[in-house]
Amino acid sequence: MPGTNLTREEAQQRAKLLTVDSYEIDLDLSGAQGEEGTYRSVTTVRFDSAETGAESFIDLVAPAVLEVTLNGDSLDPAEVFKDSRIALPGILEGRNVLRVVADCAYTNTGEGLHRFVDPVDQQAYLYTQFEVPDARRVFASFEQPDLKATFQFTVKAPTGWTVISNSPTPEPKDDVWVFEPTPRISTYITALILGPYHSVHSVYEKDGQSVPLGIYCRPSLAEFLDSDAIFEVTRQGFEWFQEKFDYAYPFKKYDQLFVPEFNAGAMENAGAVTIRDQYVFRSKVTDAAYEVRASTILHELAHMWFGDLVTMEWWNDLWLNESFATYAEAACQAYAPQSRWPHSWTTFANSMKTWAYRQDQLPSTHPIMAEINDLDDVLVNFDGITYAKGASVLKQLVAYVGEDEFFQGVQAYFKRHAFGNTRLSDLLGALEETSGRDLKTWSKAWLETAGINVLRPEIETDANGVITSFAVRQEAPALPTGAKGESTLRPHRIAIGLYDLDDDSGKLLREDSNEGAGRIELDVEGELTAVPELVGRRRPAVILLNDDDLSYAKVRLDEQSLAFVTEHLGDFESSLPRALCWASAWDMTRDAELATRDYLSLVLSGIGKESDIGVVQSLHRQVKLAIELYADPTAREALLTRWTDATLAHLKSAAGGSDHQLAWARAFAATARTPEQLDLLEGLLDGRETIEGLAVDTELRWAFVQQLAAVGRFDEAEIAGEYDRDRTAAGERHAATARSARPTEEAKSEAWASVVESDKLPNAVQEAVIGGFVQTGQRELLAPYTEKYFAAVKDVWDSRSHEMAQQIVVGLYPSVQVSEETLRRTDEWLASAEPGPALRRLISESRAGVERALKAQAADAAATTL
Repeated sequence: MPGTNLTREEAQQRAKLLTVDSYEIDLDLSGAQGEEGTYRSVTTVRFDSAETGAESFIDLVAPAVLEVTLNGDSLDPAEVFKDSRIALPGILEGRNVLRVVADCAYTNTGEGLHRFVDPVDQQAYLYTQFEVPDARRVFASFEQPDLKATFQFTVKAPTGWTVISNSPTPEPKDDVWVFEPTPRISTYITALILGPYHSVHSVYEKDGQSVPLGIYCRPSLAEFLDSDAIFEVTRQGFEWFQEKFDYAYPFKKYDQLFVPEFNAGAMENAGAVTIRDQYVFRSKVTDAAYEVRASTILHELAHMWFGDLVTMEWWNDLWLNESFATYAEAACQAYAPQSRWPHSWTTFANSMKTWAYRQDQLPSTHPIMAEINDLDDVLVNFDGITYAKGASVLKQLVAYVGEDEFFQGVQAYFKRHAFGNTRLSDLLGALEETSGRDLKTWSKAWLETAGINVLRPEIETDANGVITSFAVRQEAPALPTGAKGESTLRPHRIAIGLYDLDDDSGKLLREDSNEGAGRIELDVEGELTAVPELVGRRRPAVILLNDDDLSYAKVRLDEQSLAFVTEHLGDFESSLPRALCWASAWDMTRDAELATRDYLSLVLSGIGKESDIGVVQSLHRQVKLAIELYADPTAREALLTRWTDATLAHLKSAAGGSDHQLAWARAFAATARTPEQLDLLEGLLDGRETIEGLAVDTELRWAFVQQLAAVGRFDEAEIAGEYDRDRTAAGERHAATARSARPTEEAKSEAWASVVESDKLPNAVQEAVIGGFVQTGQRELLAPYTEKYFAAVKDVWDSRSHEMAQQIVVGLYPSVQVSEETLRRTDEWLASAEPGPALRRLISESRAGVERALKAQAADAAATTL
C-alpha cells in the first residue's frame, strides 16, 4: 500500500541511531459506543539518540495530526506528517521527548483498533491487532520489533465498560483506566481490548508463583463459554513450558480474550492474547475442533517466551517465532502429563505438514529464513513455510541434537536474551553449546534453501523374501518454475518402521522380532544411504520411511508396500503411520502420480476404519477438492456420485451422537445435489426427517441451508427465515454466504459489487461473501468474472488495507476455471499490470493451483477405470 512501507535498511539505520525508553499513550475512547469515525490519541515518547542534529521519523497512520512537539519545540504537522511518517528533524544527542496529538480511526478490517457492534445487544466491542505494523494506527510509534520500550496506557472509556491491556487491569476513576507501564516489549505485541465483555477468572499457582488468569467473550456467547476446559489447557501449558524453558512466565497476568471478526487464529499480545471467537463453540463440534483450539491456546502461550520475552530483531526471523510456537504447541500436547491429545504428532503430520508441502511447491517457495526487505514482504509471509515447514524442521532439529540438549539450549537462550532482541545465530549458538553439534552446515541446508526432498526405499530380496540390500535414495526435485535458488540434498534424521499384519488382532503392528527391532533410526546423507541393519532380515509387509515423522520430506512407498497399504491402510494400529500414508497418497494425487479416481477408491476402502476424527475430516476436504479440481471433468459427475452416496451411507451407519456422525453429516451436505439428497437435507431442517443421534443444531442447519441455496433450492425467503432463527453475528455471516452462493446472475452481481465495487463490508462479512460466491459447481455462471477480476484486482490491492485486499486477491481468483485460458490470461496480466512483489506473489500462487489441477486432471483422464 502506498506510503505505509518500511524497509529493513531504514529500520536498521533507525535502530543504530535511536534507543527508545518509554511511551505514554492517552486515548479518549469515551465515544466508542456511538462513533464510527475517529478518536483522540496523545502519545509521549522518550528516546535517546546516538548523535546530535540527526534526522529520523516516527510512524503514524491517522486521518489527522493536530500537534507535534519535539523537545518543547512545536513542529507544523502540515510540514512533518507525510506518507504515514512524522519527520523528526534536529534530534538531540541523548534524551529526547516527543509528543504527538492525532485523530486516529476506528477500523472494521481487523487491523489497528477494530470496532464491532453485536447485533444481539447492540453494544460495541473493540480490540487492537498490531502485527505486523499497525500499532501506528492507534498511536505514534517506532514501528519495528527491535526498538523495545515500556508502554503506559491511559484510556477513557464509556461507563460500564471493561478495559484490558498488557498490564493488570486497574480500577477506573471517572471512567479513566490508568495502566501501569509494561516491561520492555515490542510495539506489535501491545494491546487494548474494551467493551462490556463477559469474563471468568482463575489463577495459576505453583511453588509460590501466582498468575491471575482471565477469559473474556461477548455476553451473547457467554452461555457457550467452556471456561473450565480452556483453563485446563492453559494450566497444562504453564506447567510444561515453565519446566521445559526453566524460566518463569514473564508477565504479571494472563488474559485470553475471544474477540469478534478476528482475521487470524489468535495473537500473542503480551499477557492479553486475543483469539477469534469462533473458538467459543455455539454448536456441537468434533474433538478435532477442541484439539485445534487447544493448539491455538498453547501456541500463543509459548509465544510469551519465544516472541514476547525474546523477540526477533527483524521480520526475516519471523519464522523462528512462529515455528517455535507451532512446534511447542504440538510437543506440549504430545508429552505433557494428562494431555487430552497425546496423538498430537498425528494431527501435526495430517495438517501442518500437508500445509507445508503444498506451500513449498509453489513458485513463491522460499527458504525458511526468508529475505524480508520491507513490510510488504513480511505481510505475505505468514505462510506454510514460516509456520509449518519451520516447525517441521525444528522437530528434525530436536531429533538431530537430542530433546534434552535442545531444551537446555533454549533455556540458556531465554536467560541470556530476556526482554531483548535476537537473530537466528543466537539460538543456534546456544544449541551448539549444549549439543556439541556444529549446526552451521545443518542451518545452511535446512534454513537457507527452499524445496522438498523425496525419500524412496531401494530394496532387493532373495527368493525367500529375505532382504539382501536396502538403501534410502534421496532426491532433490527442481524447484517450481519462477522460484529462486537451487534444490539441494539435506541431512535427514529419520526412523524406518517395519510393519506386519498381526494374525490375532488383524492390525498392522511395528513389533520387534528375533531378527531385530521393528524400528531403526539413522542419519540419511547424500543421494544414497545404505542401511546394513536390514540386510538378512525377512521383508515385512510394509516398510515405512520417516516413521514417527521426524524429518521433513516427501516419502514414497516401494511397490510391494504400496500395494499392501492400498488394501490395509486403515489397519495400522497407530494413528501416526496411518496419517503418514494418507498424506503420501494425497501428495501423490496432487503431484499427478495417483489418479483422483484411485485416490477416491483408496479413501473409500480405508476411511471406515479411521478412528482419528481429525484425519477423517481432512480426508473429507481432500476428496471433495480432488473430485472438484483434480478429476477428469468428464468423470467428475460419476466420482461425485460415488462419494456422496458413500457419505450418506456412513452418515446412516455412524454411531448416534458421535463425532464421526457429525463429520459425515457435514461431508454429505457439502456435495448433496440429487433431488433425493436435497429432500433429505430439507427434511432434516424442518423435522420431517431424523437420523438417530444427529442433532441438527444451529451451525449444522446453516451448512444445510448454504448447500440448498447453492443448488437453487433455497432463495432469499428461506435464507431470511433461517437468519430470523439466528440473529447473531455468526448468523449474519452465514446468511451472507448463503446469499452469495445462489446460482443466479443477480446473486453473483450483488456479491461482487459488495466486495469489489464497495469497501463498506467488515472483514468477516467480506470473507463470508467471498466464500459463498466461489462455487465449483457454478463454473459457467462465474466465467465472466475472470475478466472482471483482472480488470479490478490491481486497484483493489492499491486502495484497500492489506487484510482486506488479500482476501479479495486470493479468494476471487478464478481458481475453479481450470483451463489453459486461465493460465494465459494470468500470464498476460502479470506481464502488463506490473504488480509489486507482494501482489505478484499472491497471483502467481493462485496460478500455480490451476496449473497443478490441469496436470492432475490429465493424469486422471489417463486412468482406465472408474
